[in-house]
Amino acid sequence: MTGRGLRLAAVLLAVAAFAYGWRVTRIDLGELVTKAHLVRPLVRDLLRPEVLERVPRTQEVAVPVALGGAPPPLPPARGPRVEASSRSVRVGQEVELRGEDFAPGRPGRLVWRDATGAPSQLAEFTTDARGSFRLRVRIPDTLGDRGELVAVVVLPQTVWRPSETLRLVAERMVETVFLALMGTAMGVVFAVPLSFLGARNLAHGPVGLAVYGASRTVLNVFRSVEPLILATVFAVWVGIGPFAGVLALGVHSVASLGKLYSEAIEAIDPGPIEAVEATGASRLQVIRYAVIPQIVPQFIAFTIYRWDINVRMSTVIGFVGGGGIGFLLMQYINLLLWQKAATAVWAITLVVALMDYLSARVRERVV
Repeated sequence: MTGRGLRLAAVLLAVAAFAYGWRVTRIDLGELVTKAHLVRPLVRDLLRPEVLERVPRTQEVAVPVALGGAPPPLPPARGPRVEASSRSVRVGQEVELRGEDFAPGRPGRLVWRDATGAPSQLAEFTTDARGSFRLRVRIPDTLGDRGELVAVVVLPQTVWRPSETLRLVAERMVETVFLALMGTAMGVVFAVPLSFLGARNLAHGPVGLAVYGASRTVLNVFRSVEPLILATVFAVWVGIGPFAGVLALGVHSVASLGKLYSEAIEAIDPGPIEAVEATGASRLQVIRYAVIPQIVPQFIAFTIYRWDINVRMSTVIGFVGGGGIGFLLMQYINLLLWQKAATAVWAITLVVALMDYLSARVRERVV
């Protein structure tokens, strides 16, 4: 067959493959237009993350009480005041509370806060024209030997503050970054020795070649297993949470970094190795003085880059119980809370972009 015939056959084969792929994947470009209305609410919510929330201002006064013991000291009185008929109480006892100097004519509630800080509402009230109220409540069944009766009066003014979703997302995002950091550190600890064993230019003799082959096989096997599968295994093994994510990222980082490290070792200049060997140095001395100085910048660059990758990957393994922001994002998606999910998505985007920028700057300095 002539060259022209081969090119024609290749083109026909490519067209056939493309046509079959179009049919198998059921591509219908018309649905992008006819079903656009279905995605509009989702896109709208994704562009409106819950970053800030408007909440009413409140006046809050807590009265500490003791259950069956000496009452704790009262805090200094500033502004509104609440007095209790007794501050040494028992479960089920009725206590009268009198409040003064609150905002007049405003709704309020009385809350019991136990020793753990968990609140439970006891009653509702409305202040009179002088900003006072009086009510009687019973001490609920509670934990610990101390608690607080808290009067909360809602004011007409409102203030902006970071939303509860943003605070929760920020907390999980920090967990995600350190989850990736610990997984990367775990990978480095095991990848460094494996990389020296898996470097072809350092393998000498039958034993060295056997160790080289075994090391490369181990690295290839673990690198072929997806982190999602590893996260699922470890979530079953050690339970759902960030520890499972650290183990999954760590095992996958061992394989990936081991390969990158070993290839960096294989690419070094053989001149210094030959020079050190000519002095009669031992194998460890050759590695110490001829190999390590050449590979340290590449090792640092690969490690930082792997941490960057693990930050992105940790958001995905959270979907299978690996902890971090991914686990929270999965819950929001399952509950169709798209604005909350948008907060997590934007947080992931910003942190990954920042990590990418910082890692690029560090790599520029060390390479």
